[in-house]
Amino acid sequence: MRGTLLANRRGIQRFRQLATTAVKSSKIKLLLFCCIAFTLVVVATRASDFMGWTNHSDSVDQFLPPGKGYAIVMNTWKRYDLLKQSISHYASCSGLESIHIVWSEPNPPSDSLSTFLNHVIESKTRGLKKVELSFDINKEDSLNNRFKEIPGLKTDAVFSIDDDVIFPCSSVEFAFKVWQSAPDAMVGFVPRAHWVDKTLGKTDYYTYGGWWSVWWTGTYSMVLSKAAFFHKKYLRMYTNEMPKSIKEFVTKNRNCEDIAMSFLVANATGAPPIWVKGKIFEIGSTGISSLGGHGERRTRCINRFAAEFGRMPLVPTTAKAVDSRNTWFW
Repeated sequence: MRGTLLANRRGIQRFRQLATTAVKSSKIKLLLFCCIAFTLVVVATRASDFMGWTNHSDSVDQFLPPGKGYAIVMNTWKRYDLLKQSISHYASCSGLESIHIVWSEPNPPSDSLSTFLNHVIESKTRGLKKVELSFDINKEDSLNNRFKEIPGLKTDAVFSIDDDVIFPCSSVEFAFKVWQSAPDAMVGFVPRAHWVDKTLGKTDYYTYGGWWSVWWTGTYSMVLSKAAFFHKKYLRMYTNEMPKSIKEFVTKNRNCEDIAMSFLVANATGAPPIWVKGKIFEIGSTGISSLGGHGERRTRCINRFAAEFGRMPLVPTTAKAVDSRNTWFW
């Protein structure tokens, strides 16, 4: 009798152990399932970051009234495949009203290139809005050409962009909204810094800081015009008010036109630029920034321009604009 009761008790204890183990196993499986499901949701919602720059959330039904959008001013030089790729992408952005290609090549653009780009723009907008395309022809090959005043420009907002960098339309539209909140500021995706170099025992000698300086310190004082919004009035000011010696320096050295524009805007506003967080896609080969001595040349530019302006107008800041709707950690 006692043996039977003991066996029953052991059976019950074994059953409880098995039941407890089963429950724990079920909880672990449920937790793993939830983790996997969460990961799939994140990947699905962020797929554009992993698969490319196409953003299908921007609809041509969101077009703004004429004159309330922005114009793209794109600098290019004998990279027709990149130009076609960039125009094809940006033509679908909802706030875009016109595209101005800064053309400084000795030969004018071919009819086939112009026809192709106009066809791409029409197909991307599906005929629901008119995006004007123009080639701004320049006789002289100078980086100053990208900031020439554009007669008859209908929008106040200018998005200055190189032909070899692409941002999702959602990022461009967000940066445009940030610019609308501060239209006198320069609003861009590529921050750079400067600081006083005290190693030489001077208080008026400055050093140029690239991306890693910004990443390390969290401070910047410029956003490069390779991807930045600014008011069209700065094109007029650069054309008519920028010191001639600075423009000659830019032409001769084929560098630092972006720093010159940052100086111009900061001198006019007394305020820092605004850095917008955005995913950048480099579709071209490495540029002049990858060449040896690039930092030293940029440092030379900063000190030369500060001397021309009679002071250092650049204003450091640590602020960054982030679109929290599409960012998990910010």
